[in-house]
Amino acid sequence: MPNSSSISEFLLLALADTRQLQLLHFWLFLGIYLAALLGNGLISTAVACDQRLHTPMYFFLLNLALLDLGCISTTLPKAMANALWDTRAISYAGCAAQVFFFLFLFSAEYSLLTVMAYDRFVAICKPLHYGTLLGSRACATMAAAAWGTGFFFSLLHTANTFSIPLCQGNAVDQFFCEIPQILKLSCSQSDYLRLEANHKGCPRGSSLGPELFNVFISGMDDEIECTLSKYADDNKLSGAVLTTELRDAIQRELDRLEK
Repeated sequence: MPNSSSISEFLLLALADTRQLQLLHFWLFLGIYLAALLGNGLISTAVACDQRLHTPMYFFLLNLALLDLGCISTTLPKAMANALWDTRAISYAGCAAQVFFFLFLFSAEYSLLTVMAYDRFVAICKPLHYGTLLGSRACATMAAAAWGTGFFFSLLHTANTFSIPLCQGNAVDQFFCEIPQILKLSCSQSDYLRLEANHKGCPRGSSLGPELFNVFISGMDDEIECTLSKYADDNKLSGAVLTTELRDAIQRELDRLEK
């Protein structure tokens, strides 16, 4: 059985056996890739060129578009080339680079989603403090932290994965290189590696952003007696003011929301 020192290339999963289906997959991937390029390119251009969109929410959306564009550019071009030229091969260094950049961009994207959840939380729950908590310096710091977290997370896992001896062949059961499929080729029989190999490639905690957002806003209306309406970038408290007591009650609830 080959070991990692003798493997010079990996064989990716062939999505079709016939030439006609391979060309069909090429055109399908090309359409998906061009749509992603167009969509993310339009978002990036609009945010960069329109001064009215130079706000924290659109700044994070610009970063998300760039990460999404990089993520899809890591996998689809190689898959299209393999389908077009009727090959399955990818070099060892190319596979390692694909794993690193895919995990880097994917992890940074989910870290950024967590930051965007915090941005919406501040906009909804603390609108009067929004400009203070999410100034330009704070936004740049949080975006840099998201990119940096993805980089170090990917560097750690990629280095760890490709330092493991491989002796189960060089056929990867996926149309691009990813850590779970590489671990299936390892010589180790540890329970941890088997667990990771059966994992579907999503970073653990990838749903952290949406979950934190729900946690942040779920308790907003605790002890609130008036009607509280939650929107994407604000909240509204409403109620009838017929007496002095009702007016004071609304003021107390407004003060509670601002704390």
